[in-house]
Amino acid sequence: MRNSLRPVRALMVVLFALLVATSMVSGENARAAEKVYRMKIQSLYPRGDLSMETLKIFSDAAAKYSDGRLKIKIFAEPEIVPGDQLFVATKQGVVDMLQGMGGMWGGMVPVGYVEFNLPLAFRISEASTFKEKARVIRDFYMNNGFMDILREEYAKQDMYLLDIHTYGPVPFVLSTKKMTTCEDLNGMKIKADGGNMAYHSGVGMQAVQISPSETYMALKLGTVDAAEWDVSAVTGMKWHEVAPYWVQGMECDHAIGHILVSMKKWDRLPDDVKAAMHKAAEDYWVATVDAYEKEIAAVEKLVEEGKVKVSVLDQECQDKYADVAHNMWDEMAQQDEASSKAISMIKKWRNVR
Repeated sequence: MRNSLRPVRALMVVLFALLVATSMVSGENARAAEKVYRMKIQSLYPRGDLSMETLKIFSDAAAKYSDGRLKIKIFAEPEIVPGDQLFVATKQGVVDMLQGMGGMWGGMVPVGYVEFNLPLAFRISEASTFKEKARVIRDFYMNNGFMDILREEYAKQDMYLLDIHTYGPVPFVLSTKKMTTCEDLNGMKIKADGGNMAYHSGVGMQAVQISPSETYMALKLGTVDAAEWDVSAVTGMKWHEVAPYWVQGMECDHAIGHILVSMKKWDRLPDDVKAAMHKAAEDYWVATVDAYEKEIAAVEKLVEEGKVKVSVLDQECQDKYADVAHNMWDEMAQQDEASSKAISMIKKWRNVR
């Protein structure tokens, strides 16, 4: 009798062990599903910047799509670290992610100079509206391998490139005088930054660096004749009050920024939380397109009121800017292999030889 019970007892032991193991796995899965992931994002820009303020949509969407398991707290520059330290601080885990633009850290990731505001690269002549142009650019990034190049380069710096967003047209140039030809531009002083200093200098202007906070007075006093920024030069900093001419013809329709996540933090997230963050970042893209479209509409209303005056460069001057831009592309392609691939991809896309 005892011998006949041994198989039954053995089966019961096995079943009990399986029940315990299943309970433990279920418990771990339940705890993982209940875990709240708290993360910090800092913008490269201060409070009041449109892209920084719009980050609330990203944070709210992340909480929504993760059923409250992903909570992202937003900080502006320099609330955790100064902007020039933000990339390294994110790598080191001082902050979990950043919102900014590739040109700021191009010294560490050279293709960042290609990614952000490469002169005329994102001037979309085949589309007519602000949103249509944005859609063409996003399709290029996401569906032609361009994003793959960028992600690979940022991964070398232990960063995950989550998604992109827009800053609207850049350079957004305001001038104290009407300018329609390159002869008008010749010798004029323009406040410019980064690669755009060479861009404007290439058509005869004198590019100088001045902080945005000092630019209004520099324009008013005649220290400079023109200045570039994004649309907030009008809607935020009111430069048009002293420089009412909106000079057009050399700008990208959209300058593209990004959100980068510390790779160590990204790798620790479960797949469903990663998916929620990706979806939230797409919402942020849409939100920035909407926000900057409204800002452009506000400037166009000022044009109707006569407070801002449109000054379009003639075709000869636009062609001269294009020659300078394409020479800059070729120079930038020499930075490294990734930059060369990215420039080749852009040339094919924009039909430039």
